[in-house]
Amino acid sequence: MTRWHSSYQRPLSLSAHVLFLLFSLLILMVLFGLLRLLLLLYNMDLATGMGLSDWQHAFITGVRFDLRVIAIICLPLVLGTLLPVTLNARRFYSVWLTLWSSLSVFLGLLELDFYREFHQRLNNLVFQYLKEDPATVMSMLWHGFPVLRYLLGWLVLTLLLFSLFRWIDRRTRFYSEKPTQQRTHVLATRLMAFACVFLIDLALARGTFRSGPPLRWGDAFQGESLFANQLALNGVFTLSQATLQHFSHSGEHAWVGLMPDSEAITLTRDMLLTRGDQLIDTEAAVIRRITQPPTAGMMPGIRNVVIILMESFAGRFVGALGGPEDITPNFDTLTEEGVLFTRFFSNGTHTHQGMFATMACFPNLPGYEYLMQQPEGAHQFSGLPRLLAARGYRDVYVYNGDFAWDNQFGFFRNQGMTTFIGRDDFIDPVFIDKTWGVSDQDVFDRALEELANMPEDRPFYALVQTLSNHTPYALPEPLPVSPVTGQGEQNEHLTAMRYSDWALGRFFRSARTYPWFNETLFVIVGDHGFSSPLQLTDIDLLRFYVPMLMIAPGIQAQFGSERTTVGTQVDVVPTILGRFGEQHQHQCWGRDLLSLPPSAPGIGVIKPSGGSQMAAIVEGDLALVLIPGFGNRLYRYHLGSHPQAVAIQDETVEEKMQKQLEAYIQSATQALQNNTAGVRN
Repeated sequence: MTRWHSSYQRPLSLSAHVLFLLFSLLILMVLFGLLRLLLLLYNMDLATGMGLSDWQHAFITGVRFDLRVIAIICLPLVLGTLLPVTLNARRFYSVWLTLWSSLSVFLGLLELDFYREFHQRLNNLVFQYLKEDPATVMSMLWHGFPVLRYLLGWLVLTLLLFSLFRWIDRRTRFYSEKPTQQRTHVLATRLMAFACVFLIDLALARGTFRSGPPLRWGDAFQGESLFANQLALNGVFTLSQATLQHFSHSGEHAWVGLMPDSEAITLTRDMLLTRGDQLIDTEAAVIRRITQPPTAGMMPGIRNVVIILMESFAGRFVGALGGPEDITPNFDTLTEEGVLFTRFFSNGTHTHQGMFATMACFPNLPGYEYLMQQPEGAHQFSGLPRLLAARGYRDVYVYNGDFAWDNQFGFFRNQGMTTFIGRDDFIDPVFIDKTWGVSDQDVFDRALEELANMPEDRPFYALVQTLSNHTPYALPEPLPVSPVTGQGEQNEHLTAMRYSDWALGRFFRSARTYPWFNETLFVIVGDHGFSSPLQLTDIDLLRFYVPMLMIAPGIQAQFGSERTTVGTQVDVVPTILGRFGEQHQHQCWGRDLLSLPPSAPGIGVIKPSGGSQMAAIVEGDLALVLIPGFGNRLYRYHLGSHPQAVAIQDETVEEKMQKQLEAYIQSATQALQNNTAGVRN
């Protein structure tokens, strides 16, 4: 026992430890390389069009990001070059390396479907889902993804990695033969070795040998292929950066101070003010104004408003916008009696962002993506609930699921809504799934019931939000529509979209039989798009591309059947208010799209979820994507049946659009921070 114990206390040679360190580093490099390759193979349909330079960038730059992570993991081993390492220490190192490798494998497997869904590496969205109702999140994962298969693979790979590190440990057990009288020399040698290894590890942890900032996520965005750029990143790295940002709030002010406040406010006002606007409270608010809509845009017979926010209703797959004609036949038919906006975009890529942008008329900003759950979400915005409540409107919000999700009840109650119909308020629904709630046909049926019971002496507005077109796509059986085939991995999602379209058409066929139908303005808008193999621009423009259709008696005769003017969800409220023709005070961060000339290019600011600082501005057929600190890229895009985007160079246009984007985000951010973003202080 004494001999066995002494062998575990006997120090190994410095060369043995350095060899163990090098082999461990090599294993981790191979592991991260294989995880990147697995992510590529799992999402191979996204690699279409990648050239040789894209492949080189994805894997060469990827190694640099991998080494940043590996350098941190290996830091305890680096310290081992300074102090003698025993077999007990080796056991600790083996367990330490296995734990980090196992975590990396777990995140790598999680990232396979995460990237397929969001076209982003692991980021702040992980924390967002962890903050929500655990039962709902777990149900969504369990019913939507092969959880058991992933867990089994994770367990097997963890055991293999532990065995591999232990095998390397046994092959690198060389003991020091230095006599005790040379201890001073041994210490000097160790100090020199530690200094060299530590400096190398420090350089690897920075990701670069150059002076200046370390390797940052924006350095991955070098080529035109979004997939190649994302592939170059490391999921552990992006999640760790998101963790730091999440707990330190370090990214909230990245867009503030880019220019003098007066310049930012002037540019923002130039972007948003129209002929009928008169600024008020100019010292306290950026765009608080009194608007007198043009008389030509009035619709005197309209008194009610119904907004239908369609879950994941991607413009890419809407037949009326050039998509497959058999996915949304009901919506396509409805366009024959309304005004369809063919260049309309969501302000974000998640439902809660679509909700507050559409109803509260405030944009999705870097640092405030989860506005409905953040303290600033308690501000009283200049949105539809507040503006119509002041006019005596009745309201109702009908939703498939639980209003606790995304803090919908608290947010919209504070904004002025009073009546909420959620999953627990449905009696004998046609279908209720195990994750979210009742089916879309149940939601529309209940909406009809609520609207039919509205008192006739007061106008009303309603928000109807669908949910069936969401993972895990639980739908009624038997399905009232035929399943989509021939679209590969997207068959299930598109089947759910076809079902939601069927429920929408069914709602309108019934609504026409009610007397209030001809007095109502219907607004149908997607909350966001969803991923597809075709990715336009660095920001994945198609994830934002959604339809916006306005239906009311006579609206098409008055405004035409289509508008190509660019719009986003913050334009919905002012466009609705413009149809009433009455003067109103507001501070919407959008414009009345129907008061603009039909040929107006329009303008909109969009931002993806995930905590990154990337944002874009879309104007006409141009889109400028900006990553603060890394420059911008200008695209000319085309939507329709064959969407495409081509990077172009025009320094004058780039400078103008970048200034507009920076001014808009800076002004809106400061207004939010100062609580001056609403209709009044």
